[in-house]
Amino acid sequence: MNRREAAVECVSLTHVYPDIDGADLTALDSVNMCIRAGEAVALVGPSGAGKSTLLTLLAGLTRPTSGQVRVVGQDVTAMSEGALRRLRARRLGVVLQTPARNVLPYATARENVQFAQRFTDTGRAERRAEAVELLLTVGLGDRVDDPAGRLSGGEQQRLAVAVALAGRPAVLLADEPTSQLDRETGAGVVDLLLSARERRGTTLVVVTHDRHVSDALDVAYGIHEGRLERIQPTTDGAPS
Repeated sequence: MNRREAAVECVSLTHVYPDIDGADLTALDSVNMCIRAGEAVALVGPSGAGKSTLLTLLAGLTRPTSGQVRVVGQDVTAMSEGALRRLRARRLGVVLQTPARNVLPYATARENVQFAQRFTDTGRAERRAEAVELLLTVGLGDRVDDPAGRLSGGEQQRLAVAVALAGRPAVLLADEPTSQLDRETGAGVVDLLLSARERRGTTLVVVTHDRHVSDALDVAYGIHEGRLERIQPTTDGAPS
């Protein structure tokens, strides 16, 4: 693959956590991964396998022990904190697993979405209309003027997805975006993510335990003992 086609790339990415007893825990061990622009990828596996660690490394929220991460052609591992904040504001959408970490609690749902839109090259009227449309799509049409801190965990999770998409990111990283949602609402969130991919070419990287979510995406990768492996589907659609 031409590197210019890669939206996300990991090269020999390793992350080690120091253990409280003096031993080290290797969460990721020389991971190599290349995700094409516009591809929708699931990261699956048991809790504690390193999926969320990988996502935070891709987002520049954690610095790796060694190796390199490139997102939209930029070396995330070499960027300053200020440059990383600008990257997340303009090119990279992030949905963290804890809903409250994704939103401004004292701002309304609408204000949260509009804040995320501040760097898009659209007019004010278009941004307002798109904000309302996003909130309607995630089922928050009746909560647009409520402070985010007053929303339930599931509502904050849906708001987080809307906020992450509002900035029209080139890459969206989502950690368990449907974990607090019922099956129907979760399916709607997945449809929204895939719609962003179809309309704007957004690259999706989604950590999930939900088979329905991973099956809806292009490819799934599992993490086992710190190593990343592609899960190949069998002819009946079940993973081999």
